[in-house]
Amino acid sequence: MTVSMSFSSDEVNFLVYRYLQESGFQHSAYTFGIESHISQSNINGALVPPAALLSIIQKGLQYTEAEISIGEDGAEQRLVESLSLIDAVMPDVVASRQNQQNQQKQQIVKTEIQETNGEEVVAPNPAAESMEVDGSIEIPPSKATVLRGHESEVFICAWNPTTDLLASGSGDSTARIWDMSDNSTSPNQLVLRHCIQKGGTEVPSNKDVTSLDWNCDGTLLATGSYDGYARIWTTDGRLASTLGQHKGPIFALKWNKRGNYILSAGVDKTTIIWDAASGQCTQQFSFHSAPALDVDWQTNTSFASCSTDQCIHVCKLSVDKPIKSFQGHTNEVNAIKWDPQGNLLASCSDDMTLKIWSMKQDTCVHDLQAHSKEIYTIKWSPTGTGTPNPNMALILASASFDSTVRLWDVERGACIHTLTKHTEPVYSVAFSPDGKFLASGSFDKCVHIWSTQSGQLVHSYKGTGGIFEVCWNSRGDKVGASASDGSVSIPVVMTELVR
Repeated sequence: MTVSMSFSSDEVNFLVYRYLQESGFQHSAYTFGIESHISQSNINGALVPPAALLSIIQKGLQYTEAEISIGEDGAEQRLVESLSLIDAVMPDVVASRQNQQNQQKQQIVKTEIQETNGEEVVAPNPAAESMEVDGSIEIPPSKATVLRGHESEVFICAWNPTTDLLASGSGDSTARIWDMSDNSTSPNQLVLRHCIQKGGTEVPSNKDVTSLDWNCDGTLLATGSYDGYARIWTTDGRLASTLGQHKGPIFALKWNKRGNYILSAGVDKTTIIWDAASGQCTQQFSFHSAPALDVDWQTNTSFASCSTDQCIHVCKLSVDKPIKSFQGHTNEVNAIKWDPQGNLLASCSDDMTLKIWSMKQDTCVHDLQAHSKEIYTIKWSPTGTGTPNPNMALILASASFDSTVRLWDVERGACIHTLTKHTEPVYSVAFSPDGKFLASGSFDKCVHIWSTQSGQLVHSYKGTGGIFEVCWNSRGDKVGASASDGSVSIPVVMTELVR
């Protein structure tokens, strides 16, 4: 029987678009989505499972291998060597492999087969308890809480600063608030649906929730979306304000410490300070020549922004031009972070460098070159002068597509630890509130917990999808991890650690 298959270019484009998003290429995904008119298709992204394109390609590869392995007599012979994806699309290579299989089959001689008395031999299954791996404790799935409800990949998560509410944002055009206060395995969840006005009615935006952040006292949650709107929500799931001024997706969004302003960065090349109480745009800054990728407050009224234009600008409310600009990166700048005192600004880039800047000089204080691939994100430790942990040295963590995390002594400009247990790009790092531990999340599906003092791996958990984000709760006894398969995991209770 012949099975006919048909698909449209819109369907192919959508799967490629989703693959780019799931792989972390957010900016490439946006550009591809615009050029291929994804928003005009009638495909409901919430119904398309994660890794759909890879699944289809894998099935096609298996089908091609099956064709090769079946001989002229219809009997199947195991492939001696698996087929690569590129080989599978080359007719000459496929034909050659089929000939090799047929020749090998003709040369096979009968051998005596050992009998097992009709009994099935089953390999022993490892115990589902905590196991020691390389001196660290591996956390089994039975000791993790996995939150399911999102219908697409979960890009971000953040703990409420005062309570055990965990917020998550997804490609299904929703954010969710999970109540983890009673340590339930099936906690209550509030679904924050991101809708837009269409034809006089509210309909789902079908756009990714790209960013979220709690205000300082945990009473309000701000979200940013690919639909171009920022939104403010209460802890009971009510939409308090919709902030509409950007002309395109929002890539980053942050509350200031006082909680009266929200800062956002968009693909429209602008950054905006919003009045949180009124929901109005207080000031829009248009100094970048390409999409703005990240923002971070220095004080309650001044901030830094970075862009694909390779530039960093420091701006201040009511000032109509940057108060400082930094140039030195040779590729797009992915993330920026001020140290706890607001004195030093760290930046990381696709140029594989990490740079430290000071308002006192135009050139970078340190140009740290050790990673061998793009650096996706950076975080400062909550330690040093002016922090709750003043007796511990200030350090900086960087996460890279080279599968490593590095810890830096910024004063000396030296790498003090290289953390190498991940096997895929590392998308997120987060320090525990006491600064003693660092969580890292990678597309190898692993969350690792490291000692910041020794650089040793102390806890490890393997989830069910690639990890986009990790975050600690305010007490430092829980870690949240958002994943590409739509799950949000809480794999670690830090009271198990020897501090």
